Amino acid sequence: MQLIRPDINIDFIGRRKLAMLISALMIVISLAALATRGLNFGIDFTGGTLVEVKFDKPADIADIRSAISPKGYGNAVIQDFGSPEEIMIRVQNKENEKSSTISTAILDGLNEKFGADAVEMRRVEFVGPQVGEELTQAGIMAVLIAMLAILVYVTFRFEFRFALGADAALVHDITIVLGLFAITGKEFTLPVIAALLTVIGYSLNDTIVVFDRIRENFAANRKRKNPGEEADIANASVNQTLARTLMTSGTTVLVVAALFFFGGEVIHDFAFALLAGILVGTYSSIYIASPIMLSLAGRFKGDEEERNKMEERP
Repeated sequence: MQLIRPDINIDFIGRRKLAMLISALMIVISLAALATRGLNFGIDFTGGTLVEVKFDKPADIADIRSAISPKGYGNAVIQDFGSPEEIMIRVQNKENEKSSTISTAILDGLNEKFGADAVEMRRVEFVGPQVGEELTQAGIMAVLIAMLAILVYVTFRFEFRFALGADAALVHDITIVLGLFAITGKEFTLPVIAALLTVIGYSLNDTIVVFDRIRENFAANRKRKNPGEEADIANASVNQTLARTLMTSGTTVLVVAALFFFGGEVIHDFAFALLAGILVGTYSSIYIASPIMLSLAGRFKGDEEERNKMEERP
């Protein structure tokens, strides 16, 4: 084989059986957690009360949370919109708890903290469970459509077995991230759905970089290659892209870690999903996507035609 020797030569593919065993264990644990504990759906999905207030001057979200915590709403979703003075507070209703009771308690807490003249109640709305059900279906559809689009794209750009390897890695990533949310009990909200879609894009980009190098090396060694050499070519390709993978993942993790530790309550769960997804996605690009692609060699007619075309190229 005429391969450029990488600076690093780690036998990633040779350890694929151990990696697949570890991944299978993580997936089983994640599915068990999802089945027994379930996801802690936030107000976006379960329904609840939305309270909009306006302050006479910009208010700190941490101070607002400390004001309503004694009233039993410390886990409320608090965010500003429009301007720093306008604040939206979303609370999940307890059993048989009315929205009017929630809004009164929140306003009392804010008045005690900031003064009666500093806070104005703008509106109180109840978000019913029907809206939450629609959002759940929309979130699931968004993930499924993204997975299908990726399957078509990778099939068109590479081969069908590459597409199956990429999608298997993405299913692996999403399942483990969801399992982490089930195990930790962190709130599952619409921003977390956005984080999952971001993880899909990030993981796919990492996988495509590895697959692109594998395809180049397959083409360069097509006429001198026997079936047993595919794993060696794939392993060399992973090593050749390893520096890029570690640099990209490392810098991204630093940024997301800063958001996770210092970004505040509003984006904490969003950053957690990104952080877990990036780490798992980097792992799956090496240990899941490529090994599954190799295990499917010669099983699809279209892939054989693609290899024949590559042999004819100079």
